[in-house]
Amino acid sequence: MNAIGDLGFSKPTEIQQKAIPVALAGHDLLGIAQTGTGKTLAFATPLIMKVKYAQGDSPRALILAPTRELVIQISAHFTSLAKYTDLRIVTLYGGLGPKQQLESLEQGCDILISTPGRFLDLYKKGAIYPRSIKTLILDEADKMMDMGFMPQIRNILELIPTKRQNMLFSATMHDKVVKLTEEFLEYPERIEVAPQATVAETIDQVLYEVPNFRTKLNLLSHFLSDSTFERVIVFVKTKTVADNIAHFLSRKSFGLIRVIHANKGQNSRINAMDEFKEGHVRVLVSTDVTARGMDVSMVSHVVNFDLPIIYEDYVHRIGRTGRAEQEGVAITFANELEMHHVPKIEALIKEEILKQPIPEGVAIEKTPFAEQQEINRTLDNIRRKADPDFKGAFHEKKKSFDKPGKGQKRSGGRRGQSGRRKK
Repeated sequence: MNAIGDLGFSKPTEIQQKAIPVALAGHDLLGIAQTGTGKTLAFATPLIMKVKYAQGDSPRALILAPTRELVIQISAHFTSLAKYTDLRIVTLYGGLGPKQQLESLEQGCDILISTPGRFLDLYKKGAIYPRSIKTLILDEADKMMDMGFMPQIRNILELIPTKRQNMLFSATMHDKVVKLTEEFLEYPERIEVAPQATVAETIDQVLYEVPNFRTKLNLLSHFLSDSTFERVIVFVKTKTVADNIAHFLSRKSFGLIRVIHANKGQNSRINAMDEFKEGHVRVLVSTDVTARGMDVSMVSHVVNFDLPIIYEDYVHRIGRTGRAEQEGVAITFANELEMHHVPKIEALIKEEILKQPIPEGVAIEKTPFAEQQEINRTLDNIRRKADPDFKGAFHEKKKSFDKPGKGQKRSGGRRGQSGRRKK
């Protein structure tokens, strides 16, 4: 309670109010709540109460998360909440050599926070003794199960005791993922403080139909010229686009710009995130590597420069703003192809996104031929999947002539009507 007071929290959020008593009672738990509503504290506080103090050398609780950034962030929350205890919290993730992490494990561990891959790597090295684990927590459970983590999770489940408490938390949860949870949750309490994949009411959402990449750059520049855009995250689809936008913005003198994607080194990513959290960096350009779990207070705006490929990631992206009951704005740019996906995102979040015209003064560029061709080709493929009889601009054309079949003779040419050269 002293640690919670130091963090400045005066009252629990709805997910915390409902989940903490269930977790303390030892029940399995499936928690669904919007991003930014305090899910981490909802499982961290009861776990610290349960583990209480340092004991033995082996971990008694395991928290699994899909990305390094999320593991680091969860660890920071646990460290803050356990500051008045002697609990030993060890964090494991890839991207760095295991030497320092192995040394931390050798000194003893009570709570282990890890990505699935690094946990299994260090277990194979004999560095982790999992038989003391009595609590398993999966954060961002839908991502863990829906994006190829299930084989690793099943391996981990075989290593840890079957008699344990399980807790799963996420902002989105497909029905098929809920079926997967039945493999290892026993009579779970399902706590859903808001329908899955809904957006926090503190976030204003705006959509601009923008024809091409160059016009998107012009519109982004227009917004960043506004001083109310104090701390901005720009989400893009690819690493190349992230680098290109960061270089473009750096030349425009919009303050410090940092970029985060999978090709960046671990230290570079951590430093960029820390600078952004501390307010030294105004704009963070990122792929979806930071869309989940990144907790930065006072993010004024999120800009979806590209629409996410996975619709649920829209919820996680815009959830980086409007956190902890603060107000935020989520702005989405969509070209002709991306506008095709907007109704599906609106159906997912169960609300319509406000559409606005491109502001006056923003130069609308002509779409380059290659970019328009790619948009048309992809739209044709989408429509053809929905309707096999659809004939778009890129359908396969029939040949104007056929080769002669068996028994048919060619006419004309040097060989004459018979097709045979005379001796």
